[in-house]
Amino acid sequence: MKQLFLFFLLLAGLQATARQAPVRVVIAGLSHDHIHLALREYGKGRIDIVGIAEPNVALRKKYAALYKLPDTLFHGSLRELLLRKRPQAVLGYNPVGEHVDLVRMCAPLGISVMVEKPLAATLAQAREMEQLAARYQIKLLTNYETTWYASVKTVYDGVRSGKIGGITRMVAHDGHRGPREIGCSEEFLAWLTDPVLNGAGALNDFGCYGADLMTWLMNGEAPLAVTAVTRTFKPGMYPKVDDDASVQLEYRTATGFIEASWNWPFDIKDLEVFGDKGYYHARDQRQVTSRFGNRQGSTIPAEALSAPFDNPFSYLNAVLNGGINPANSPSSLSYNMTVMRILDAARKAAKEKRRVVLQAR
Repeated sequence: MKQLFLFFLLLAGLQATARQAPVRVVIAGLSHDHIHLALREYGKGRIDIVGIAEPNVALRKKYAALYKLPDTLFHGSLRELLLRKRPQAVLGYNPVGEHVDLVRMCAPLGISVMVEKPLAATLAQAREMEQLAARYQIKLLTNYETTWYASVKTVYDGVRSGKIGGITRMVAHDGHRGPREIGCSEEFLAWLTDPVLNGAGALNDFGCYGADLMTWLMNGEAPLAVTAVTRTFKPGMYPKVDDDASVQLEYRTATGFIEASWNWPFDIKDLEVFGDKGYYHARDQRQVTSRFGNRQGSTIPAEALSAPFDNPFSYLNAVLNGGINPANSPSSLSYNMTVMRILDAARKAAKEKRRVVLQAR
């Protein structure tokens, strides 16, 4: 009876969290094309953007016209905007290599930060961000599109139920035909294809998805070793970075394979998880295939996610208001530090053509 009461108390708390006023944020940067999601949600009243800091005047005018935003919303200086508006959080839509600058500025002011994946361009940057977040006790989250896929949550829950037994193998395919091929903006391309501002090419851009999901499925466990091969199949288009990466993760009881590329014939984000009793495949955002033993597999639609677990802004709001502890989620800082260790080891493995053993933290 007591357990039932606690369950309904938790449910009521989550429902109340979902009904709270939208999270009050400042946007830092407009050069990441994922900004369109935030601005669409702002137009629907699901996020309260109190300011946008972007030094590029042309970019400000572009988005002001596109989304009919008032000039008063924009500012050239992030620090001045933060001091004036004091938001609950800052959302980073700037180059990955400059995420560390956001935390350097926001953490001493006690302002939490959520950045687009991956957490940082390098492991050294990520470690500095982690230290600042701990010192000033702010939330530091990383947003992945796949976190809000109903199919991925269905696979995770199925694995946790034990239906497929212990995980033996995980395979993640992520990417598209290439950022230039699919029409990414020039502002986005300028840093996405830069080895310093992005840390790598397809390896960082899409390898982080598989690393994050595998870390989540393995309850935060880091792999023992990493092997990787990176290639540049289109040097005329992407001369400075890799456009294809194959990464193998060695866990104590499982193997993970990350296939990240800007050379797929179509957009792809899927995840396969094999156990000693069965198999799950998140085929896209909503469809999940399962198979047990030698029986024929079946594909069903995944159950829709409920608020505040259905989008990054409701989730961030719930975290900031104490309704959710993000510690063991795909967005968490601890899991994304493991992601950064994996990406760092993969870069070394590819460059030095060797198996890289991960050192204990």
